[in-house]
Amino acid sequence: MISADNLFGAGVSIALLVAVIAFTMTARRAPPAVVAVPAAVLVVATGLASWSSAADELEFMAPTIAFLAAMLVVADVCARTGVFAWVGALMSRRSRGSPNRLLRIVFAVAAVVTAILSLDATIVLLTPLAVAAARRVGARVTPVSMATAHLANSASTLMPVSNLTNLIAFSATGLTFLSFTATMAAPWLAAIVVEFLIFRFFFGKDLRARPTIATATGNDSVDIRDDPPAPRWTLTCLGLLLVGFVVAEPLDIPLAAVAAAGAVLMAAPLLVATPRSATIHVIRAANIPFLAFVAALGVVILPVRAGPLGDAVAELIPSDTGLLAFLAVAALAAVLANVLNNLPATLLLVPLVAHQPALVLAVLLGVNIGPNLAYFGSLATLLWRDVMHRHALPPPSRRYLQLGLLSVPPTLITAVVALWISLQLS
Repeated sequence: MISADNLFGAGVSIALLVAVIAFTMTARRAPPAVVAVPAAVLVVATGLASWSSAADELEFMAPTIAFLAAMLVVADVCARTGVFAWVGALMSRRSRGSPNRLLRIVFAVAAVVTAILSLDATIVLLTPLAVAAARRVGARVTPVSMATAHLANSASTLMPVSNLTNLIAFSATGLTFLSFTATMAAPWLAAIVVEFLIFRFFFGKDLRARPTIATATGNDSVDIRDDPPAPRWTLTCLGLLLVGFVVAEPLDIPLAAVAAAGAVLMAAPLLVATPRSATIHVIRAANIPFLAFVAALGVVILPVRAGPLGDAVAELIPSDTGLLAFLAVAALAAVLANVLNNLPATLLLVPLVAHQPALVLAVLLGVNIGPNLAYFGSLATLLWRDVMHRHALPPPSRRYLQLGLLSVPPTLITAVVALWISLQLS
């Protein structure tokens, strides 16, 4: 029986979690850490979670946070050295004025960028380029801009590095970097194909619209004949970084160390040319306030996970690993991602299914694909809205929800079935 003290503690911890999430969704200038860190301190100071459990959680998350910091620097160096400008020029040129061809290119590029550099790179760096490319060829902006938002979520299932949720759950899967990627390749590809088909149907009128004469101004007025040169050093380093991820684990080298070495190698020319300004830029790119937010959220979720809500969620988790169990767990994860946001949902669910590593992968499909339902499902989608406000008007919440209701169920079901088949074969 649940005591009054336990109910009160659960209520306080859930209220703190809701406050952190609400601030994250509504704040425009202040980093979410300004609320998350005091909330984490309050959780421990009031005894909702012990100091030892908080320390254990931070120790568990430390490699993930270090890895995230390095990958944020990698993405920033890619932007500063012209990788995304080069990609944007290629998208414009290869589309040859066709909205349908441009959508295919954006899908392919967004899927690859999300898989390799994480969904944040797709949201922050690729979205403006997709908008600019649409304007250059006279196509409507909404299909390609919403493609980057959806692919940032649904294409983030391939590698451990593709999403922070993957990094948090990676150790619980019991897989190596290469085996994780191989196992998730089928659901990753299935999700992209289903999303593309739905986009073609949903945006059929926009894609059939006759291209208008591009009247881009400002940053969008770039002659597509003047393609920037390929940043060979950065692209070579990216290739070496992926190789490093594959070979690191057999050699017992932490992924965070590989990512840090890759970030330093990629930033080396900038650090040599302008040591002081480049160092400042690298520190800013690591986004310490966001890292503090992630760490604090891990502490805030502790009493929620150990309280009545965690117990209720645990009761919903199947005991077997059949296809129906996979579908149930993925659906539960998708619902929680849209109720709590996907990062808290991951922190809540992964420890509850860690005894069945296969179900951890189903959780990841749910928390990565599920947030495409609505704006508040993931931090990435909220960030996408802010990016769109700076470059074009984001679609109304109603239209985003309509697309989510149409795309999320078939995409998630297809991906889960592909995952289950992949596990049966392997």
